[in-house]
Amino acid sequence: MFETSARLLRLLSLLQSRRDWTGSQLAERLGVSARTVRTDVERLRALGYAVDAVPGVGGGYRLGVGAAVPPLLLDDEEAVAVAIGLRGAAGGAIEGIEETSIRALTKLEQLLPTRLRRRVASLTAATVTVHPDAAATPAVDPEMLMAIANACRDHERLRFDYASHSRSESRRVVEPHRIVSSGRRWYLLAHDVDRGDWRTFRVDRMRLRLPAGPRFVPRDLSDAEVRDRVSGALATATWAYRARVTVSAPADAVSARLPWPATIEPLDESSCRLEVGSDSPELLAVHLGMLGADFTIAPDESPELTGWLQVLAGRYARAGRPGSEP
Repeated sequence: MFETSARLLRLLSLLQSRRDWTGSQLAERLGVSARTVRTDVERLRALGYAVDAVPGVGGGYRLGVGAAVPPLLLDDEEAVAVAIGLRGAAGGAIEGIEETSIRALTKLEQLLPTRLRRRVASLTAATVTVHPDAAATPAVDPEMLMAIANACRDHERLRFDYASHSRSESRRVVEPHRIVSSGRRWYLLAHDVDRGDWRTFRVDRMRLRLPAGPRFVPRDLSDAEVRDRVSGALATATWAYRARVTVSAPADAVSARLPWPATIEPLDESSCRLEVGSDSPELLAVHLGMLGADFTIAPDESPELTGWLQVLAGRYARAGRPGSEP
């Protein structure tokens, strides 16, 4: 009986690890016959797990959608990751998820072994999260985030209306690849079918048109390439205000002081060209003033930014005079 129970847990873990398995693949992993796999699948169904069977030569098994949520199998690292993620979600930028995250975290921590509970407690006790732009960050609908994640997992095309930084609307058809979280914002990296190239979309500017489209063959893109593409897009493409700035400081020093990704081109050992953006020209002017170096900007390139630089310069000059009053 113990051997059978252990095998059922192993089978469940395999089914949860990816979407589709053939009977022969499961039999090989478990070291049993295909007939035993069929028997074990029936045992899982009797325990409340919805396991769908796909007939035919290319068929197999996958976890389906049941009437209730059955127990999940998590290893130590997965349990810690889920607990930490729930703590972060309790104060995150996903609409309406704070209370449910706390409830789920309470249930999970009750089940964690002492050694894992201590790991989670130590990390969270030593961590402080600050979101200075929380009020200006649009919340994301968790249902939409899950729909996008499912399309990434199942390699299904997405159709949606998208509002650019200039608020112009366009209809997009994409092959979704990865969801990326940066600060309090969520982004989708996808291959735009009509434009034939990779694009990065802010999730809070997307309006999905469901159901998802046909399945596609995913493109091979490493995690490093995902980070590079999204970082490059975040430098300018997703912001409402953008500017090219020449800074009298080395590129490495400027990069270390920037609060968000930007495109930095070294000009020589003591200067660089910076392409940077923000949703607010005032915020962009403030952060440029915190680079710790002189900089120049073409007045005709971003009049909003130039205006705010002049406003802040006057404000700081008045504040620095002895006995000055607002």
